[in-house]
Amino acid sequence: MDLSFWSSNKPRSRGVGLGAHKVDLNRVQTLEIRVVLELGETLVCAYETSSLPDSVRKQATDAGLTWFEVECITSEKEYDEKPKIQYVTVFERPGLHEFLNQLSKFSNLVLFTAGLEGYAKPLVDIIDAENRFSGPFYCKDFCKIVIVDHNPFSLLLQPVNGISCIPFTAGQPRDDHVIIAKCKK
Repeated sequence: MDLSFWSSNKPRSRGVGLGAHKVDLNRVQTLEIRVVLELGETLVCAYETSSLPDSVRKQATDAGLTWFEVECITSEKEYDEKPKIQYVTVFERPGLHEFLNQLSKFSNLVLFTAGLEGYAKPLVDIIDAENRFSGPFYCKDFCKIVIVDHNPFSLLLQPVNGISCIPFTAGQPRDDHVIIAKCKK
């Protein structure tokens, strides 16, 4: 498993490259709080398209969930050594973009995933078209970091800074766990 901090690889103004990431120095210097958000089952839920039950897709679609399909490159190879492509259906958690917009007004957002780059990058490019996420970071002042994850084990080393949320699945389309009506600094 590739444990990665992710941002989209789109150009940003006045940025510094950190590997495949670009960090907007204007935002990093002015925003002190970092909110680390886990991608899968916290912000979105994803299913291999071929194994997504029709009943789950129908329930989610009838409830009005926003969804999209992405082409992901897996770590496996085809018989001719070309990368294997997997189609993934992704459902956005209700209120996702409002949540990200509100948080990005007063904090530096960092996206975390255990997924591979071939899975994570296409998703991030779609859900973060506004480039709200920063690249990887190294920080010694953990008082200014908040981690939001559906997996409580991710919060074991920093329990005071962790916010656990209910895992999101397309089978629970009326989820409103991450909606924030008003975020205040």
